[in-house]
Amino acid sequence: MDRLPPRLPPAGEGQRIGLFGGSFNPPHDGHRHVTLMALRRLQLDAVWWLVTPGNPLKAGREIDPLCERMQAASACAAHPRIAVSDVEAQAGLRYTIDTLHYLKQRRPDLAFVWIMGADGLTHFHRWRDWHAIARAMPICVVDRPGHSRAATASIAGQVLARYRLPEEAAPRLAATPPPSWLFLHGPRLPISSTQIRARRDADG
Repeated sequence: MDRLPPRLPPAGEGQRIGLFGGSFNPPHDGHRHVTLMALRRLQLDAVWWLVTPGNPLKAGREIDPLCERMQAASACAAHPRIAVSDVEAQAGLRYTIDTLHYLKQRRPDLAFVWIMGADGLTHFHRWRDWHAIARAMPICVVDRPGHSRAATASIAGQVLARYRLPEEAAPRLAATPPPSWLFLHGPRLPISSTQIRARRDADG
């Protein structure tokens, strides 16, 4: 019997979908804050949280089981327009570029936008085929505490500078051919998964 393809979150033809990937180890209000800002400012129909099986750049670090992170992410998201997915684990995908190609092939009728925090842009040049990611779909970078200047001054920030759109272009980003990206500024939450894990370890 043929295996069914991995199940994707539901979406109507032509919808604008944000993709927010990460280990979510653990998920926290900062993830939700970034997501809601992108939903509102980019006028997206939904955002999919892509909970990764593991991060190749963080190999060797302790990570909670995927099922636990999925459950925690669902509880943290708690929003009808945020869908939590483990499609990468289901489809055996490891790198972001492969995930983006896979989703575009599965749902060519959707307008996808890749969302990441400013901390992600600072080391974006270390991602597998990061130039190809920038060519695959528009990117929304959301400001994060302590990374505003470092993000735009990073290797990727400088290389991609000529493709940066003004912040007021946010509502049309999903319809803008890549490479295209913008930097969203707004209220920031000083919280990270690293800080939460450190406190959890300190508490024993």
